[in-house]
Amino acid sequence: MLKGKSIVIIGGTTGLGLSAAKAFVREGAKVIVVGRNPESCLAAEVLLGERARTLTADATKENTAKNAIDLCINEFGSFDGLYHVAGGSGRKYGDGPLHELTLEGWRQTFDLNLTSLMLSNQAAVQKFLELGKGGSILNMGSVLGFSPSPKYFVTHAYAAAKSAVTGFTKSLAAYYAAQNIRINLLAPALVETPMSERASKDEKIMSFVKSKQPLDGGRNGRPEDLDGAAVFFMSDASKFATGQTLYVDGGWEVSEGQY
Repeated sequence: MLKGKSIVIIGGTTGLGLSAAKAFVREGAKVIVVGRNPESCLAAEVLLGERARTLTADATKENTAKNAIDLCINEFGSFDGLYHVAGGSGRKYGDGPLHELTLEGWRQTFDLNLTSLMLSNQAAVQKFLELGKGGSILNMGSVLGFSPSPKYFVTHAYAAAKSAVTGFTKSLAAYYAAQNIRINLLAPALVETPMSERASKDEKIMSFVKSKQPLDGGRNGRPEDLDGAAVFFMSDASKFATGQTLYVDGGWEVSEGQY
């Protein structure tokens, strides 16, 4: 489905991004994956093989996405899509319930989840316009941006940032549709990634998740659960879809969840 496509993945060396990178390569794409950790970048390049290149950089820095897109063009001759996965919990910086939220927690969480995404989307749109071609951008949201879970998942800055990602994506999609630049959003629930390690080790939370995400026997999501959707949005199969949010959440949004 992705034969001939060259795609940049921001946050592509672990978790959801790495799983997507493997799927993109299997479907015929060439990929540039960006990560902050040199060791994970090296491991990803070895795993993904000759159809991939890695870039060690911080997604919150202004030139990171620009450099990745330029690398994509220099290495593979084209740039067709951007998948922004990078983000994370701001809990260690001071995110939490509003009465305990620190200003540092607020700012760091927004930088991780919204500023980085703005910068990558901006770089991609600028390059598409410069090249005079359309392309696909896929952003990463979260069910917590629209479906709160106050007992176990109370990080108000994170929820605000992910909600903002939805509005930002739709606004961009409306503005750039005439240039054939498609911008869509995936919103997962709890998925087995380094970010979710705290919850995944808590028996009470896992018992709750079993009823909150009841599909497939009730379980955590796995990174590969999102791969099919990511391939679809990066491919020409989605050429008539923009401004859409696809919930890949195991039933989270439509399930009450039992304590």
